[in-house]
Amino acid sequence: MSYGYLGDTSTSIKQQVKNAGVLSMSDVVDLKSKGHLGGSLELISTTTFSSVSEVDITSGFTGYDVFFVQVSKIVGSTAPQNFRFRFFESGVLETASVYKYAMQYVQADGGNGEEKSTASGTCRAFSFNSNDYASAYFYFYNFTDSSKYSFYTFQNAPSYDGDYEMKFGGGVLPQASTVDGVRFFPSTGTFSGEIKLYGVKQLWVL
Repeated sequence: MSYGYLGDTSTSIKQQVKNAGVLSMSDVVDLKSKGHLGGSLELISTTTFSSVSEVDITSGFTGYDVFFVQVSKIVGSTAPQNFRFRFFESGVLETASVYKYAMQYVQADGGNGEEKSTASGTCRAFSFNSNDYASAYFYFYNFTDSSKYSFYTFQNAPSYDGDYEMKFGGGVLPQASTVDGVRFFPSTGTFSGEIKLYGVKQLWVL
């Protein structure tokens, strides 16, 4: 199958095909389904866990500029809890108060606000309960580039303390390093759920 070719009807000499650099919607759908399009996801690993205090994913963070993490079926042993994580830099877990983050939240009862820190010992994200599932997705940037800071963004829609709440935001580890792992953990107690790690394919036009 050829992609991005449109017939040329603008000249007296009718070319059978002309490279117009345009992809039709069917081209896009077909390429993405085959994993050839920039932004396509490649599943690296699936980690399922139950009643644990922490989850380390320390393999698979190679070969991509951007990683996508899908967090689902998260439930805690107590309520409410906060979903947190730290980065491994070349195999060493960074636990110092060096992380920075900012997020906004909106609650179904009308509550809203922001959470932020310029000197946190953890990356923070969403809140979750002990009686229903929470889900979220994350993008991680620059992990494999030792000359750049590592960033993350996220969005979720869990339940918090009996009221439904949506959060979105992000953060940074402001240190130029190679990040090769992430430790996920709740603020208190234990948690259960599933974490899927994907690599995001990039296409570069020279």
